[in-house]
Amino acid sequence: MGRAGDLLARLLDVFVELPIPNVNFIEVSEVRMALKDVEANESTSGVCQGFISAGISGEALLILNDSSFKDVASLMNYQYDDDAGTELELLMDLANVLIGACLKGISEQLDIDFSQGHPVVLGQNRRISELIANNAVKWKRTLAIEISYSIENYSIKCDLLLLFTEKSMQILNNKLAYLLE
Repeated sequence: MGRAGDLLARLLDVFVELPIPNVNFIEVSEVRMALKDVEANESTSGVCQGFISAGISGEALLILNDSSFKDVASLMNYQYDDDAGTELELLMDLANVLIGACLKGISEQLDIDFSQGHPVVLGQNRRISELIANNAVKWKRTLAIEISYSIENYSIKCDLLLLFTEKSMQILNNKLAYLLE
């Protein structure tokens, strides 16, 4: 998670504020409640990208507050036109950087290789509850790792949520036990 923040800081030449990630094994129906503080009546846009390895699978969900687009465009040297196409391009670029770096860091620590699916836009300019409504029925329980990124002196706020399937837990526990020995 820190690697993704570091990459973002180097890419944009800014200080990225990265609090301690929130890690929980929860019912998927609780994902909405876990993101309530993010929603705060703001419009959001989201991208989801699946990942898989030998026995470990899940989805990475990046949620960006729509009020962040103008500042993100400025930092990434985009011509911001306040249109859906520019916002979509910014969202996909940011998702590639954060999701890719985060999964690479985890894969190196666990000595596994993740294959990533194509990113899918969950929606633009919608509430978080609407973005995740369609995916909430896929699993019953999930290991959820929530990472909130913000950039000092800018009104940029995004959240990266890594959701590991319940079936992945045994292999993750085995990998962690080996690392702790």
